[in-house]
Amino acid sequence: MSNSANSGPGGKKPQAASTSNFIRQIVEADLATGRHAKILTRFPPEPNGYLHFGHAKSICLNFGLAAQYRGACNLRFDDTNPEKEEQAYVDSIIDSVRWLGYEYGAAPRYASDYFDFMYRAAEHLIEHGHAYVDSQSAEQMRANRGTLTEPGHASPHRDRSPAENLTLFREMRDGRHADGAHVLRARIDMASPNINLRDPAIYRIRRATHHRTGDKWCIYPMYTFAHPIEDAVERVTHSICTLEFEDQRPFYDWLLARLADGGVIERPVPQQIEFARLNLTYVVLSKRKLIQLVEEAHVEGWDDPRMPTLAGARRRGYTAEGFRRFAERVGVSKANSVIEFAILEDAMREHLNEVAPRRMGVLDPLKLVIDNYPQGGEELLEQPNHPQKPELGRRPVPFSGELWIEREDYQEIPEKGFFRLYPGNSVRLRFGYVIECTGMRDGVVHCNYHPDSRSGTPGADAYKVKGNLHWVSARHAHAAEVRLYDRLFRVANPDGVADLNPDSRRIVRAQLEPALGEALPGETFQFERHGYFVRDPKDAGFNRTVSMRDSWTPRNAG
Repeated sequence: MSNSANSGPGGKKPQAASTSNFIRQIVEADLATGRHAKILTRFPPEPNGYLHFGHAKSICLNFGLAAQYRGACNLRFDDTNPEKEEQAYVDSIIDSVRWLGYEYGAAPRYASDYFDFMYRAAEHLIEHGHAYVDSQSAEQMRANRGTLTEPGHASPHRDRSPAENLTLFREMRDGRHADGAHVLRARIDMASPNINLRDPAIYRIRRATHHRTGDKWCIYPMYTFAHPIEDAVERVTHSICTLEFEDQRPFYDWLLARLADGGVIERPVPQQIEFARLNLTYVVLSKRKLIQLVEEAHVEGWDDPRMPTLAGARRRGYTAEGFRRFAERVGVSKANSVIEFAILEDAMREHLNEVAPRRMGVLDPLKLVIDNYPQGGEELLEQPNHPQKPELGRRPVPFSGELWIEREDYQEIPEKGFFRLYPGNSVRLRFGYVIECTGMRDGVVHCNYHPDSRSGTPGADAYKVKGNLHWVSARHAHAAEVRLYDRLFRVANPDGVADLNPDSRRIVRAQLEPALGEALPGETFQFERHGYFVRDPKDAGFNRTVSMRDSWTPRNAG
């Protein structure tokens, strides 16, 4: 009866969002004025690593806008840095986008699809005096760039003729110069207060084998040059990126204006719009710090369920719908802020509560024996798969005279307000019988049951008890490893490995309802009282996705 809570490419389509924000207002205005008849966005990851939670927000934003306004969104890989890019990362990113519920057309696109066009665009800039080949060393260019308060100094090669620049650039293309001997720079303004307009580099020599083009090229465009051209060639209408690219927007606009004026690209040109990137408490999203976690073995790889990667999130049991709800809930803004991790957990908890079938599992087992239950007897008790969704049906759960219960459900001397098992007290076994505790002997809890108290029978109403315990038949239980995951960092604003939470993972040997022995990899369930769990896709264990309620906020309040 159980179903995976994670929807794949063939699953339910994401619902279009309705909450307004400044980006939607821009899009709506452009459609209303006729600037664009249809919008086209793009998600442009660099294939040099695994996607993280911040990428999930960007994916939901770009693809979500396209869906809401009946446009389209391209998945495009910015593969302009061959030394750090791999096909494995491409495959992982494609898988993550589809897992989140989005499609991008017949095939993904690549910056490398446009390398020939970019080269011709660079020659156009050279021919019209907008670019030149600089032969300074990297150190010299850095020294002459100036500071935020002082203008830069022009390169001694800045006034080379277009013919000389074309010759040198073609020699760079043909492999006649060593790496670092020359770069192609845009010719803009070395005195600009925006340091990004001080003749930025747009092409460099780099002898590296590209994962798609092989050794065809030994020069590669810089990302800041390639990205706006990719947008223009694809006819992207709204190029949405995070705030760190705001200072690059003047170059984005400068480049597209020069190419449009020369007829190299068509108008209207794409519009770059920046929004605040995702920052979460108890999480680091720095690629450098994530690499450190993996390489120093603080985690068990990129898909460790504690990692803030989409690969780790899937293995932990986070759902695509949960991420979409989270993205809509936190919205987009122009101001940087830090989002409470509890909001992400609440989005997951909310969705899992709707879709996860219920099962019983005992994580800290204590043996309970019903002394007056028929020796060797057993029966099947009917339990609902989801109490709020009767259409999901019921399931038979085996019951016997020896059960597993949670160790915390028994106290020899009960504290005030304790309504579970202690000598002389009665409780109901969930969807089963009322039992009366007679005490503990040799580490085993003993009790007697009332045969006429079975839930759903006329006699059940005659017994009034305050406690209701979940249980698993010892004879039928499925023993399994269960990993109880918590937040990877112990402080809200972690700096690095020094702030790791030593209790971010606890492994227990649990006794589970026998049906869980047939759970498929990736299937999600609510273990009653304990939270939401997923059958690990890589082995037979179960991972806790999220607890039933937030246990951090009260602890850290104030």
